[in-house]
Amino acid sequence: MKNIEHINYIHSPASTVFEALTTKEGLSETWTRECRVEPWVGFINEFGFGDEVPTKFKIVELVPNKKIIWHCVESDPEWVGTTVSFDLAEKGGVSSVTLRHKDWKEVTEFYQYCNYNWGFFLYSLKQYCEEGKGIPFQKRKF
Repeated sequence: MKNIEHINYIHSPASTVFEALTTKEGLSETWTRECRVEPWVGFINEFGFGDEVPTKFKIVELVPNKKIIWHCVESDPEWVGTTVSFDLAEKGGVSSVTLRHKDWKEVTEFYQYCNYNWGFFLYSLKQYCEEGKGIPFQKRKF
C-alpha cells in the first residue's frame, strides 16, 4: 500500500487547529464550502467538490487537540477504503500538523494530484488558523 504524508507548522494553538479540522466553519473555509460535518466518532462527514461524487469519511477517532482519523466510505474509487489522519502537537505556541492519507493501492496520476492538493490543503489550514481566512475549493484557481 502507498501513503501520502505531509507536515506543516501553524502559529496557533493545537486547540485552534483541531477546531478547524472538526467543524463545519473550519472545514468549509479550508477545504470546501460544500460540507456536512459533525465532530463526533461514527459520524460520516460529507464533502462536495462541484460536479464530482461527494466524498464521505466516517470519523474513526477524535482525540481533542491531538489526533483525528477519517476512513473513506464513498468517493472516487481510489479513495474508498483509504484513511486520512491528522496528528497534532504543540510546542511554544506553534502546532505541527502531520497529515497522512494511507492505504492507496498504487501510485497513479490521481494519487499524485491528491498529494499536491493535500499539501495545498495544509497551506489553506495554516492561512485560516493564523489569519482567519483559508482558501476553500471554491476559491482556488487550479
